[in-house]
Amino acid sequence: MAVTGSVRAGVIDVHAHWLPRELLSLPPGSLPRGMHDRDGELFLGDHPLFVTTEAMTDIEAVVADTLKAGLGARAVSAPPFVFPVHAPAEADDYIATYNDRLAEAVSSTGGILVGLGLIRVDDVDAARREMNRLTAMDGIAGVAVPPLVQGQSYGEGVMRDVLAAATDTGLAVLVHPMQLPRPEWKDHYLTNLIGNPVETTTAVASLLLSGVMDELPDLRICFVHGGGCAPSLLGRWEHGWRSRADVRQGSAHPPTAAFTHLYFDTVTHDPEVLRLLAAHASRDRILCGSDYPFDMAQPEPVRFLLDNGLDAATLEANGRQFLGIAPRA
Repeated sequence: MAVTGSVRAGVIDVHAHWLPRELLSLPPGSLPRGMHDRDGELFLGDHPLFVTTEAMTDIEAVVADTLKAGLGARAVSAPPFVFPVHAPAEADDYIATYNDRLAEAVSSTGGILVGLGLIRVDDVDAARREMNRLTAMDGIAGVAVPPLVQGQSYGEGVMRDVLAAATDTGLAVLVHPMQLPRPEWKDHYLTNLIGNPVETTTAVASLLLSGVMDELPDLRICFVHGGGCAPSLLGRWEHGWRSRADVRQGSAHPPTAAFTHLYFDTVTHDPEVLRLLAAHASRDRILCGSDYPFDMAQPEPVRFLLDNGLDAATLEANGRQFLGIAPRA
């Protein structure tokens, strides 16, 4: 396992973001052309992110905010704008630099932070090389990846092969949406409010209906934002699987059964949605998430969960299980 030292006791937030200042330029080909600081606030191109630059880039600030939130530990990954999907063949140096800086940063925090590294999802050989490198870095527990790339998800092709490589290397996989633009979502922040959960939902359906979990039973994969719309659509998928041969041809088990093998974070913003997720997901697959430090973050992630029927010991155990960290003695 890449996390060889002790990790601080307490609830583990698996969904938070960090990026060193030197890499705000983003990988080659990224649009818009980079993130930058304006008077202490972070911008993506000309668009404000309503995030302080310090909260995204200063590892000491991340540690302080982690402790202030009442968390035991936090897993940090790159913000989704950093995913190397636009010119991935040109992004190897950027990916390697990010992962090196991530390992240096999290290993300096005394078990408060662990890291989820970057990889390519267009080339399984490149992904496997970087994953093998990540397994040798102390403090790195897994990788963060996008749910969709150029009309493909994890049911077929290279992206499915990347999940097999993650399983072979024992790394956890966190799937995070990218706010892909669509003309009907140009206003009202709909690329986030609708787009993010729809991207995630598409990836969940692709995984369930293509038999990935049948093929890779040891895969530890988490979908953020409570799985997007998946908990509310699971019954529809189940009906389709039982009613249509084309829906069930790729999977040996119905969606409701396969769903219990997936991990989900708890950034739902609504106790009723959280309860719906808990009704469908396995109790030991629900993970604390926050989406720190973004504007859509769950501001008090631990209190939100404890106030709505989840218990701290189970959440900690689940976080350790997902990240491949030894159970607390």
